[in-house]
Amino acid sequence: MQQDFILQKWAVWPPLQADAEQDLARQGELLASVPKMLKRRLSPLAKIVFCAANQCIDEHTIIPTVFSSAHGELGKSFAMMEMLEAGEEISPTAFSLSVHNAIAGLFSIAWQNKLQSTVVAPGEEGLAAAFIEALGLLQEGAEQVLLVFYDEPMLDFYPFAPFKLSADESCALALRIAKSGEGQALRMSLLPLTGNDGEQPVQLPAFIRFLSAPQAQLTLKTPQHSWRWEKMLNQHSSRGKLHG
Repeated sequence: MQQDFILQKWAVWPPLQADAEQDLARQGELLASVPKMLKRRLSPLAKIVFCAANQCIDEHTIIPTVFSSAHGELGKSFAMMEMLEAGEEISPTAFSLSVHNAIAGLFSIAWQNKLQSTVVAPGEEGLAAAFIEALGLLQEGAEQVLLVFYDEPMLDFYPFAPFKLSADESCALALRIAKSGEGQALRMSLLPLTGNDGEQPVQLPAFIRFLSAPQAQLTLKTPQHSWRWEKMLNQHSSRGKLHG
């Protein structure tokens, strides 16, 4: 497998150059367009996702979306399990906002985005699974696709060590890709190499470094094969910039 595409825009949240006061103010700006009733339902992870995604699409943009999270809102689900263990009742709303596609659903409501939305739990394939889904949408005729990768640290309750399943901090990365046009030309390839570079939460920082640095390529290995992303020369290409 080998596929070329254009990265039109990308953003990560929290920003790489952290400034608590500025980041809080910027977050308020990025969430200002979200209806207040809906904003109250947003978890800290959902707010991170919204802040990243909002920088990659214009207001009233209708675009197919692919959301990818290894563990989703695992912390929220765990809290509800503790409530059940204690004999407490949980609300239907709390449950509905803890399922794996909850953030994608809230995003579609907030942006009135009625085009298709896919949510994947990628497992050992990591970032590649969402890219495969998004590139398929481009091949089917979509002009642009929004990808959003996000995860938060796993709770200590889960004995995930020594497996590479969790990162130290919550993070969301949004990318808007297209088949052609202006932006950074990229190529994604499947390679026969094997290894273990971890699941999506561990791969995500490496991919962000690849986007933000003059790094020509990135290879992420899985136990079955490897995926490589390359920055290609293009007369219209320009490296994506971090916003926020």
